[in-house]
Amino acid sequence: MKPQVTIVDYGIGNLYSVGRAFEVCGADVIFASNPQEVASARHLVLPGVGAFESGMAGLRERDLVEPIRAHAAEGKPLMGICLGMQMLATVSEEFGEHKGLDLIPGRVCALPHTTVEGESQKVPHIGWAGLYKTPGAKWHETSLADVQEGDGVYLVHSFAVNTDNPEHQLAFSHFGGHPVCTVVRRGALIGCQFHPEKSGPVGLKVISAFLTR
Repeated sequence: MKPQVTIVDYGIGNLYSVGRAFEVCGADVIFASNPQEVASARHLVLPGVGAFESGMAGLRERDLVEPIRAHAAEGKPLMGICLGMQMLATVSEEFGEHKGLDLIPGRVCALPHTTVEGESQKVPHIGWAGLYKTPGAKWHETSLADVQEGDGVYLVHSFAVNTDNPEHQLAFSHFGGHPVCTVVRRGALIGCQFHPEKSGPVGLKVISAFLTR
């Protein structure tokens, strides 16, 4: 029997490319835009591109905030992708201060505009970067189980999550020499700042592992 995954449709995000990647990994995909569909999900995916405030407004307008929080509280698998990962945090500093889902305690902060050497660098960060283990992180118990350190993933972002608890950071990448949080995890919840649907075989490994949780 195919695993079933529910992708949250809140009026923002690259839904169909995400859905196609999950289908390639053998999943039956459902797009959910109401509380009942989210509440009945087994594997839930929160995708997203764009601004934090707009993303949270889309969730609130469709009464999806509490169903997503309830899903996480029940210990069911949840994956946030790009903006979806950022919305898992407590608050974002993007264009003011805005409350998130508060599932991963922490703040979403702007990427540095200078390298560690003090040279100017372009933001947003667009392109490929390697994934590296946060000290003490155990990938074998997570959706990164089949990923090797240094494997490249594709990112497009101007902000990143800073977790309050270092144990919630699973992986980081480098941007201008700065370590930037790329994957967060708390129980069955995982957030990927990178786009697994655009990260080739590595991204498909992450999706496939998530479906087995």
